[in-house]
Amino acid sequence: MAVIYEEALKSRIKTGKLAPVYIISGDDGYLKKMYVDKIRGITAGEDDVFDYHRFDESCDLQEVYDAVTQLPVTADRKCVILRDYDFEKCSKSDFDRLCLLAGEGTDTCVLILWYDSLEVDIKKSSKYKKLAAAAEKCGGGTVLLNHRRAPELVKMLTDGAAKRGCRMDSSAARYLVETAGDDINVLANELEKLCCYASGGEITKSHIDLVSVRTVEESVYNLSKQIFARQAGDALRTLDELLYMQIDPMTVLYTVSSSYVDMYRLCAFKKSRLGAKDAAEVFGYKNKEFLLERAGQNLSKFNFSKLSLSLEALVDADRRLKSKGADERTVLEQLIVRLIYIIAKGEAVDKA
Repeated sequence: MAVIYEEALKSRIKTGKLAPVYIISGDDGYLKKMYVDKIRGITAGEDDVFDYHRFDESCDLQEVYDAVTQLPVTADRKCVILRDYDFEKCSKSDFDRLCLLAGEGTDTCVLILWYDSLEVDIKKSSKYKKLAAAAEKCGGGTVLLNHRRAPELVKMLTDGAAKRGCRMDSSAARYLVETAGDDINVLANELEKLCCYASGGEITKSHIDLVSVRTVEESVYNLSKQIFARQAGDALRTLDELLYMQIDPMTVLYTVSSSYVDMYRLCAFKKSRLGAKDAAEVFGYKNKEFLLERAGQNLSKFNFSKLSLSLEALVDADRRLKSKGADERTVLEQLIVRLIYIIAKGEAVDKA
């Protein structure tokens, strides 16, 4: 099963040489919709009642078949979109009909099987592989559109700011990705706000802190930064804000713990004379390499003993939070103090 990614799909669309069938899936909803609209735009207008047809998961496949096989009226090719049809749960006869539909591509229609909100497992699903094989027989394409990598998102933001009459250097764009996440729809909305705020000037990290939303992970990461900087008062105030926002205490703990786990992994690889690139590959940091960069910066405050004591404190907090009757705020406040004490003194509080 040959898979087409964004760059290859973009190139094909530019040439105007469309395949008769596209099966589009992936974890980036913005990209999927954007390319579905691009393919549809080449063949037929959205308001074209003759040469554009869209069906959802509850449709009758016979109606889809009729739409595909009917000749176009106002253009050379028509476009038919079938969105979120659940081939895993449909009957065998309907699945066979879907495969037949995908495998009978024509020169007069582009059929798009668009998996928008329905998740599909392209690696493990035998039905998906059979459907993809049917599409490939007629020259169709299996398209996977996942979140873009950090460098691609940075370029998208810097170019987008320039188109809106603003300036945004790569470090500010990278900071926005780190704080707001890698969802393109979210980043596009944040860029619009930032450009309005900057009013034709330069978008800085300070602007991002003032205007942009943060993911829960990034908000909790601020707590981690304050712990690493031994800013006990600031860390406790941040914890108070997070709990006031009703962030789940276990989410706070796990996100703080993840910073320590990143450091531990990187430390282990360095002891084995390997680097961050090796750790990223083994532990699946694709598109999140910056987490290991952060870990490398934070490791300067630790030796292996401090790191081990910190992990023990985190495990103890996890056990206490899961115990009946534990006061969650108290557990987290005590954890913050213990972690800061370990960084400062190199020993656990209960051993001091």
